[in-house]
Amino acid sequence: MKKKNSKNTKGKIVSAAWQLFYQQGYDDTTIDEIVEASGTSKGSFYHYFEGKDSLLSSLSYLFDEKYEELAETMNPELSPLEKLLLMNRELFLMIENTVSVSLLSQLFSSQLVTKGERHLLEPSRTYYKLLRQITIEGQQSGIFKEELSINDITKAYAVFERGLMYDWCLCNGNYSLCQYSSVMLPLFLKGFCK
Repeated sequence: MKKKNSKNTKGKIVSAAWQLFYQQGYDDTTIDEIVEASGTSKGSFYHYFEGKDSLLSSLSYLFDEKYEELAETMNPELSPLEKLLLMNRELFLMIENTVSVSLLSQLFSSQLVTKGERHLLEPSRTYYKLLRQITIEGQQSGIFKEELSINDITKAYAVFERGLMYDWCLCNGNYSLCQYSSVMLPLFLKGFCK
């Protein structure tokens, strides 16, 4: 039970922080405001995070909360390709509606210069677990080419998504990430199919 409570506390801090970052901007948000909005304490904040900068890596935590929700609600009747398209659409809608271009840019920047963990690449993330599960399903059902490994497909898909997000940041969000991906991702996925 203690682990569940600690996850809830960390989740409250992360959710409040990113909501404030989106509303006020990263630079204009203080730790005190995050603590107040999350209904936690300063001690709890510093238990999980060294400071505000360390919250930048926590965006992957929010993404994974979305994937956990999707894993529980996703229609099992969908094909593996439909599941991948749904995963992508839900993530990119979330980004467009709750994560500013500057925050996503800062996340990528922090992942490039960090000497510590690169949270976006962490294989134990819900994102990679769900992606692997769908990819395995795709191979077992004969949709994906047999010569491609589960790791090949999973990595290529993740690289494709990161590439789209990176380009969206470079273009300062001047197009719909979700709409662009809805056209490009099916074309990309065709390369994995028999």
